[in-house]
Amino acid sequence: MKKLIALLVTSLLLASSYALAEGMHMQKGMQKGMKMPKRYQAVPFAKATILQDGEARLFCPKCGMTLPMFYKTNHAAKVDGKMNQFCSMHCLVEAMQSGAKVEDIQVVDNSTLKFIPAEKAFYVVGSSKPGTMSKVSKYAFGTKEAAQKFAKEFGGKVMSFDEALKIAKEDFAKEQKMIAMRQAKAAQKGAMIYKNKCKKVDKEFNSVAEAKAYIKNNNICPNLKGKALQAVGLYLYKNKK
Repeated sequence: MKKLIALLVTSLLLASSYALAEGMHMQKGMQKGMKMPKRYQAVPFAKATILQDGEARLFCPKCGMTLPMFYKTNHAAKVDGKMNQFCSMHCLVEAMQSGAKVEDIQVVDNSTLKFIPAEKAFYVVGSSKPGTMSKVSKYAFGTKEAAQKFAKEFGGKVMSFDEALKIAKEDFAKEQKMIAMRQAKAAQKGAMIYKNKCKKVDKEFNSVAEAKAYIKNNNICPNLKGKALQAVGLYLYKNKK
């Protein structure tokens, strides 16, 4: 009887161990197969609302960044009557300082992932979450309660759009210098990638976004994406204009 009980216990333990191992294996397989954004600001492409039109609609018209990859800090506005969507408040400020007429400013509500009027949003400025095109992060929410909850968990100060915009404008010149340095280094890498992996292009581009869209739409650099695509886009824009 004791031997029978011991045998049953051993069998149960083996079965439990096998089930646990099999469950862990399946979980790893699922995680490996799932394509989830690694960047905090990112959302799956299917969840990103793109308000602007054109072949380069997926890219910020100022810096060329892929909009869904920085979606949680996206802003949008009519610039000289045409809808533009930006990866960040920094790029929105760049449009404002270009002399263009900027109106109907919107921002992504981090609670719903929908666009809302920026003037009605509550911003959390300076949280521990990463900023986009800025060292100082700026995330917007549709309600003050949601903003306060975010600030309590990740730090930062809750403020209005005008207050957040003032900070962005004050930091713009300094940030633009740092961005220019990073873009120059990226363009150098882009030159190497372009030379080794891409078909040669005889065309001028008005923006990094336009260059990236041309690369993708014409399969200039097969299977190029992410930072490599951004680097080649920067190189083509800066050297083909």
